[in-house]
Amino acid sequence: MEPKIEITKEADAHLCSIIEREKAEGVLLSVKGGGCAGFSYDWKVVHEPSGEAIPLSKGTLYIDPLAVMYVIGTVLEYKQDLFGTILSLDNPNVASACGCGESFSLKENDSVGRMGWD
Repeated sequence: MEPKIEITKEADAHLCSIIEREKAEGVLLSVKGGGCAGFSYDWKVVHEPSGEAIPLSKGTLYIDPLAVMYVIGTVLEYKQDLFGTILSLDNPNVASACGCGESFSLKENDSVGRMGWD
């Protein structure tokens, strides 16, 4: 079953350009403990299948199996503003984010837990 993540066409194009440039199989999205708010996203280029697969137009976005439940419902966008471009994750499971935007805390409810990191 494919994780429920929406990827805008701009985000798809950006990820595919990275995959093509790196001659990779895809990119892997993970959630790791750390940062001032408790969690952060981690992106890696992968050269073999790794995790839950979401097809892109020219490659694959993989979601770390441990992170799938924490990114369900996320909208992945590639945005441009006065300061440059950014790959943005609008994640409904996030309770709050730090001021720098690099880390976040997760909502505590029945569907989203704490990943066992305390």
